[in-house]
Amino acid sequence: MKNMKYSYYPGCTLKTKAQELEKYALDSAKVLGFELEEQNEWQCCGAVYPMATDEIASKLSAVRSLAAARDKGEKLVTLCAACHHVIKRVNEDMKTKDDIKSKVNNYLDLPKEYEGETQVLHYLEVLRDEIGFDELAKKVTNPLTNRKIGAYYGCLLLRPSSTMNFDDPENPSIIEDFITAIGGIPVIYPYRTECCGGYLCLEQKDLVNKMTNTIIQSAVKNGAEEIVTACPLCKYNLEISNDGAKHKLAITYFTELLAEALGVK
Repeated sequence: MKNMKYSYYPGCTLKTKAQELEKYALDSAKVLGFELEEQNEWQCCGAVYPMATDEIASKLSAVRSLAAARDKGEKLVTLCAACHHVIKRVNEDMKTKDDIKSKVNNYLDLPKEYEGETQVLHYLEVLRDEIGFDELAKKVTNPLTNRKIGAYYGCLLLRPSSTMNFDDPENPSIIEDFITAIGGIPVIYPYRTECCGGYLCLEQKDLVNKMTNTIIQSAVKNGAEEIVTACPLCKYNLEISNDGAKHKLAITYFTELLAEALGVK
């Protein structure tokens, strides 16, 4: 397998509450033969994609990272589902919305205007499209045999599907294929693409608990013994409900399972 190098945007949460998501991704990348070089001057992506059509200030940090990757001739890899969502949608704006593109470039005054040239990849897409799940399977030294694992996608990786272009938004398979590649048994359950409640956890905890409890019970009913996700906020919300659940499930980041299967955890 050829050595591959990518620009890497970590985001704030991976440096604080979600360190496991980053640590095991970096450790696993070394085993798989690709390099993630953290960008020197990345800034918070804003966490939420700004819907206002005249809003550019909250898109500037994403464009700086996108332009920096472009200037190095590298693809930009993300791990956090929220960061990936924001950066990819801002990139699409810079490709397709002339008004936003003009305002952002006028404000940033980059040496070369940015027009959406950078390809943005989630780490899971690197595994699927750049490495290949068949090649990943060959690197597994500690297969997760007989582990019944439910993938939890949530919203941000999948929607809007025309922009994210990550997988089928109603019936995705990328995480199930990943689970199979590392030797586990993927469990399909109805609520794996439903919203966890997101930032409603700040003011409407009861509603979020109801939503996440439904997700967990759906996974349990269909035979899952653990849930894997790529989103720090989803993991947080699911863990809150899981604490009071009758049937507790382990809730982990996909990178933790990857590192375990590769023998680096």
